[in-house]
Amino acid sequence: MRIVIALGGNALLRRGEPLTADNQRHNIRLAARALAPIACEHSLVITHGNGPQVGLLALQGVAYKADELYPLDVLDAETEGMIGYLIEQELSNELPEKIPCATLLTQIEVDPGDPAFQHPSKPIGPVYSKNEADNLAKTQDWSMAPDGEHYRRIVPSPRPVRIFEINVIRMLLQQGVVVICAGGGGIPIVCRADGSLVGVEAVIDKDLASSLLARELKADFLLMLTDMEAVYTHWNQSNAKALKHIAPQQLRQYSFAPGSMAPKVEAACEFVETTGGIAGIGRLQDAAAILRGEAGTLITPNCPEPQWWDTAPA
Repeated sequence: MRIVIALGGNALLRRGEPLTADNQRHNIRLAARALAPIACEHSLVITHGNGPQVGLLALQGVAYKADELYPLDVLDAETEGMIGYLIEQELSNELPEKIPCATLLTQIEVDPGDPAFQHPSKPIGPVYSKNEADNLAKTQDWSMAPDGEHYRRIVPSPRPVRIFEINVIRMLLQQGVVVICAGGGGIPIVCRADGSLVGVEAVIDKDLASSLLARELKADFLLMLTDMEAVYTHWNQSNAKALKHIAPQQLRQYSFAPGSMAPKVEAACEFVETTGGIAGIGRLQDAAAILRGEAGTLITPNCPEPQWWDTAPA
């Protein structure tokens, strides 16, 4: 079975945890241990988030002069290489030598006319207090938005249109390579009138990019892993319920938090509706159980009625 697994930023860095190299490596080591058994049995492609990391690099860049700041597409590439390197190394340490891994920097085309450029929505970087957020908005001209009790920077998040390295990814999979690609949603680029490519100031949603990747690769399963045990309807309300099994048309009837669960739900529905495959959403440590239908939320083409977990998944 060909599986695309999307590792959420919160699966690689726990909420409120300092963004240190040691913390990231520790969490990625845990992720590698969860994914290694799957890689031994299936053809595997791994994507990952980069919101905390790309935001931290942008914040560090503030120490430079304004005309020396690196644009977001370059920071996207840096984080894709950094996180990909850690995943590749830790996964290689868990896998038998006969299963190779490779990290591929991935350029993904977006539409320069995408309305997302006028309406930033993607949270990146660490959390700030209200005073800190107001100061950064004023001094750096950043867009800031609430994130729970705190605030985070938000940037444009255009929809992915085309994956330029898709044929390279296919070739690597044919050779039995575990491919780590499209990290952080890939490097956002646009095509000029003359056909040349140039990066743009944005961060593509990792789940939507993973869905496009899974569709292009004709994957059997798209698995999105985060720190939530399942998809909940009416989240943070007294009538919240955890979904076990549902079809896309049923799932679209519910509302989910933008920039959080909403893109995962949209990515899952697009993949299932287009390919007839299966999508799963749940916790990193439950990855194998989700594939077996024993944890998380499964989205499939045919499910007469939504099924719910009697209690929150363990």
